[in-house]
Amino acid sequence: MSLAETGFKVLQPGLLTLIQDAGRFGYHRIGLTNGGPLDMASFRWANQLCGNPEGTTALEVSIGGLVMEAQLDTYFAVTGANLPLKVNGVELEGWQTHAIKAGDRIELGFTQAGARAYLAVAGGFSIPVSFASSATVTREGIGGLTGDKLQQGDFLPCAPHATKAMYRLAAAYRPSFSQQETLRLVLGYQHASFDNVQKRLFFSSEYRLTDRADRMGFRLEGQAVRSSLTGILSEGICHGAVQIPADGQPIVLLNDRQTIGGYPKIGSVISLDTAKLSQLLPGSCIHFEEVSIEQSHNLICLAAHRFANTPLERIA
Repeated sequence: MSLAETGFKVLQPGLLTLIQDAGRFGYHRIGLTNGGPLDMASFRWANQLCGNPEGTTALEVSIGGLVMEAQLDTYFAVTGANLPLKVNGVELEGWQTHAIKAGDRIELGFTQAGARAYLAVAGGFSIPVSFASSATVTREGIGGLTGDKLQQGDFLPCAPHATKAMYRLAAAYRPSFSQQETLRLVLGYQHASFDNVQKRLFFSSEYRLTDRADRMGFRLEGQAVRSSLTGILSEGICHGAVQIPADGQPIVLLNDRQTIGGYPKIGSVISLDTAKLSQLLPGSCIHFEEVSIEQSHNLICLAAHRFANTPLERIA
């Protein structure tokens, strides 16, 4: 049986399930954004539990509702948001490797904490790459199977695995998802256009996540802040950039952001915290905390060290 004939059939695609690898890099010059998993930490753990190389293609399941039928014997793991996981109606635990047989049905219910889960399979899904990545960006119609979210009847090819070591990430190392987060932010070069009063308002105020939140960016509402800049030229935008449009309400830009923009930017949320932001639901409370670029580098290096040195428990 060829690889094209082994894999998973999508019975129910859920609200928004996307094929993602680590993202698409080096193509901003032609207007293509990065894509990739919004919660990179949970994505990496899902692959780690399956023994996959970092960045292996997996699924990002927003809110839940995914049902798939296995047409091969293999292993899988689900991490990220806390949602019910069942195989053939039997409830299973997340954050560990599970064996699955041909004909078995995987069901992911709807999230109880957090917003996005990640489902990886041993060896990864075999998806053709577009511009060096399988990451789906629906706005650009690129990546995945057709450049769109999963649809009922889609087939996700992957290779069978008859035997494989199985692991669990101990509960002490798993993230907890709440309805409030403090996001650490490095001031950008345009911060001087926000006077001291505006910056103090920004860092001392509570914002709420609106329902205008998608993979491009999360719009917040709360204390308005103002920049002295008007009519600036469009320029490149980095991941985590916090734009302040004319209404003074912040927008945090994420993986599927446009590559250029013309709103003033007070700074950028560090990548560790955009992952936390992506797990919040509308109505959640958000505060901002200023950190230096050196502190940001240290935080990211420490997180990478913890990931590399966190042991998995072998369970089979």
